[in-house]
Order: sequence, then structure tokens, then C-alpha cells
Amino acid sequence: MTRVVEVRDLRKTYEGGRRHVEALRGIDLATEEGEYLVLLGPSGCGKTTLLRTIAGLEQATAGDVLIGGHVVNGLPPRARQVAMVFQSYALYPHKTVLANIVFPLKAERMDRSSREAKARWAAGLLGIEHLLDRKPRELSGGERQRVALARALVREPQVFLLDEPLSNLDAKLRASARDELKQFQLRLGITTVYVTHDQAEAMGLGDRIAVMDAGTIRQLGRPRDVYDDPADTFVATFIGSPPMNLVPRDGVLVGFRPEHLLPVDVLPGEQVGIPFAVDRIEYLSGDRHVYGTVSRIGDETRAIARLPSTVSTPLASGETHEFAVAAERLRFFDPGTGARTDPVPVGN
Repeated sequence: MTRVVEVRDLRKTYEGGRRHVEALRGIDLATEEGEYLVLLGPSGCGKTTLLRTIAGLEQATAGDVLIGGHVVNGLPPRARQVAMVFQSYALYPHKTVLANIVFPLKAERMDRSSREAKARWAAGLLGIEHLLDRKPRELSGGERQRVALARALVREPQVFLLDEPLSNLDAKLRASARDELKQFQLRLGITTVYVTHDQAEAMGLGDRIAVMDAGTIRQLGRPRDVYDDPADTFVATFIGSPPMNLVPRDGVLVGFRPEHLLPVDVLPGEQVGIPFAVDRIEYLSGDRHVYGTVSRIGDETRAIARLPSTVSTPLASGETHEFAVAAERLRFFDPGTGARTDPVPVGN
């Protein structure tokens, strides 16, 4: 398949007085045609800097950016065949929706009838034809987001670059807007690179996820692979809510997801028993989140179990119960580097 966006050994350093900040530290990354690639990580990890460097809004200190197989280093954003939607949407408040959508085409000196026809086509795809005469202040957050997408779409880009476009929406609207974004991208088949710090967005939208930290990519893979087989302890604890439990044992860290720590009587097959001292219980969305300490896989360590509604085992604070984890669900990490290691025997 064609690599639509590719970066090779990309580095970005900011210099200011005595300050030296390495925002990107040798990033290598490539998208496939029509892929939805999500850049996920905490604030300051470099994900927006990477997106802006691909767009041409930032110039790399070293390395190459390729779009459609061509090196675009030094080219302005308009020449890169990309369209970017920002967190703020950056709509002109005094212009109508139609005028906002046609603005980039007007800047390219397209004739009026052609640009309005293209704007109406984009508005139709996004279901906002009835809003074309309104001003941005008359629109909801979700409607403003769709206007920003329509304005990007009329340029017929090779790549959509989306920088946290849902972060200003309330929780309920974010869920529906996330679904709309995914369906929109599937219909058009345009390669999309999407920046977020929200793992629910990343898991729900991405064909692949690049988990970033401190200017590097810690892991690149499909959502399920990143969740089930984290490359290191950073990914293990950043992905997942609650995060993966990490328990020291015989010179390694033994990791297991909260939903895999279950009462021993409901867990079939080969398992590792773990006495679990319960401190408190939260009821969230039908699940029970059980907080406490585990032993036998080393010293007592804080841990969380997530029990679905189908598990009705009576539990109470102050009690110790026999829990277990299926042996194949255990993951092992080096406590010094945090990197994945080979499995080691963990007996009952």
C-alpha cells in the first residue's frame, strides 16, 4: 500500500537562552493510504509538534517529512495537500457558515460559482446544508466542528490532520461526534492523523495508535495490540482505565489488567492465585472497581480489580478474598528500563 505520510528520523529542538528542549527525538512513522492513525500521549509529549511539523506550521530541526512519496521539507502548508482542523476550529465569527467554508477556495482564486458548489457539496456530506446562512455563534459545538471539517474538505487534501478537535465538547456530545468523525473518514477514505490525550478517543477511532512520550514513540500498533501487549510500563499504565497493575516479583514487574484479576471460583483454566485484601469498592457503569492490596506475587502491592456485573461474588471492605489471574494474561517488565521481558515462572 502507498505510504501517504512518512517521517524519517524527525527531530525538533527549541532553543531559547539557556533552555534546550527536544520536542521530537528521531521519530520514524508512516501511514498507509486511507488509514486513521492516532497520536496519543500526555501533554508535552510532542504529538502536536509532530502534527504541526507534518503540516508545515513548524520546520523540523533534522529529518524528512514525505507526503505522497515526495519530500516536502521547506514547503508551506498550502503546498503540502494537507488540511488541518484545530482544537479551536478557528472560524471567522463575522462570516456565515458558507463564507467560512469557501474561504480557502477564495484564497486560491477559484471562481465564485465553483467554490460555492464545492462548499455545498462538503456541507451536504456533513449534514450542515441547513446551516449555511448562520454565523458561528448560532451553532452548537458539534455543528462548529462540522463546519471546520467542511472547510478542510473543500481543499480535497491527501491528508486530514486533526488536533484534538473534540476537546471543547461536553462528554455526551464527544461520544456522538467521535462516531461521526469515524463514519465520515470511512466514507471518504482520506488518510487521517489525529492527535489526542484521550485514550477512549484513540481506542475508538484509530486503525493504529502511536503512543508518544517525551518526544518519542513508545509503541505503534492496533488498539487491541497496544492494550493487550504493551511494549513497556509507560504504555501499560497510560492505556487502560483503570491502568494495568504492576507487582514486583523475583526481579521483574508482573503486569495484569484489572479485568483479569477475578475471584478464583469464576476463573477457569491455568491460573495464578492471589490473596486480595479489599479496601474499598466503587460501582461504575455496572462494574465493581475493587481497590486493595495483593500478595503472594511478591510483597503487598496496591492493585485494582474490575469485576463485571456478571460476577456476583460478595465482597466487603476489610475482607481478604482469594483472587486469581489466568497465566496467559500475565505480562512481564524490566523494573529498571520498563521494557517488556520474557515470561518467568510465577507459582501459586
